Amino acid sequence: MINPFNDEYFMKQALIEAQTAFDLGEVPVGAVVVCNNQIIAKSHNYTERLNDVTAHAEIQAITAAAEYLGGKYLTGCTMYITLEPCVMCAGALYWSQIDKIVFGARDEKRGAGRFQEGLYHPKTLVSNGILADECSDLIKSFFAKKRK
Repeated sequence: MINPFNDEYFMKQALIEAQTAFDLGEVPVGAVVVCNNQIIAKSHNYTERLNDVTAHAEIQAITAAAEYLGGKYLTGCTMYITLEPCVMCAGALYWSQIDKIVFGARDEKRGAGRFQEGLYHPKTLVSNGILADECSDLIKSFFAKKRK
């Protein structure tokens, strides 16, 4: 039997979070944290609503997942993010010791991938490109709407 809970399934859940952010006027980035094929945390950007530059989707999801797990480390977890993490979020993910990071679209301007690979924990697997076009299109649509 095929497992319906795969990278694409969970990225679609992150895209739902990103769409919520879009609808609220936030930069449309969504994140979900998965443990044992179960979503234990989900979030989107809250920087405008909270007036907090650190309120990125990843940071919010890390906090929610740690609360759910009752500890600060996210070992055994995967985070799905619609956009490549920035340096701040990559650092937070490093300290969380998360097992895997999967992101959709690359962020050529602010993504952590512009820097050396040492930004992620050495044991963390990182993959990208899952639903990249859908993730990228939502971001582009958001900024096109802002420019009008």
